[in-house]
Amino acid sequence: MTSRFDSPGDLTDITDLAEFVENPEPRCPCILVLDCSYSMSGPRIQALNDAVEQFKDEVCNDQLTAMRAEVAVIAYSHEINVVQDFVTVQEFNPPRLVADGGTRIAGAINASLDLLEARKETYRVNGIEYFRPIALLITDGYPEHDSTDDIAAASERVKQAEQQRAVAYFAFGVDDADMNSLSGFMAPQRPPRPLRGAQLKGIFQWLANSVAAISQSQPGMNLELPSQDQYLSY
Repeated sequence: MTSRFDSPGDLTDITDLAEFVENPEPRCPCILVLDCSYSMSGPRIQALNDAVEQFKDEVCNDQLTAMRAEVAVIAYSHEINVVQDFVTVQEFNPPRLVADGGTRIAGAINASLDLLEARKETYRVNGIEYFRPIALLITDGYPEHDSTDDIAAASERVKQAEQQRAVAYFAFGVDDADMNSLSGFMAPQRPPRPLRGAQLKGIFQWLANSVAAISQSQPGMNLELPSQDQYLSY
């Protein structure tokens, strides 16, 4: 189900107790923030779609991880759409993304943080433990459709959330992405990394293995994630 996401007020406060009664496992929330602007057309959007499908398949290989890991997807261009709200990976049906329009990176970041906060509140209301969330942002552009206020807010929110260990926010710039602009959004200890389009598969393999490692641990544990380098060596 796709919904427009323009402000925190668009969030619906739904605490579906039934899903947590059926599956009371701690949750590992992961949000994918994916650039679907026109410049992603062709091989890039195809590679991104294939990588998301592969991510789902690999995470589902382990039963416990499939029950604990949750995924949400924000697709952004000049509009920001929640194409998948949080569900467990075993219930996740990867969307087929279509490239069109401009780029609102800051708006997408703000939307992702709002969605994560709403999900964590749902966990708290229902007594569900959760791991530190992971956010993964992909872009090949720069924030051409963002206001100055949105850019400043997104940058400050990511840095504050990282400092408070409220999220681990990773960003990757594909091919011709403006890495200077992207760096301005990220915490200094977690700078964005450049990717070639062909490396999208590798970074989603890294994400799948990271989510699996987290899900096999216990909430509150300090866990070192796998190195990204071995997944980007080709």
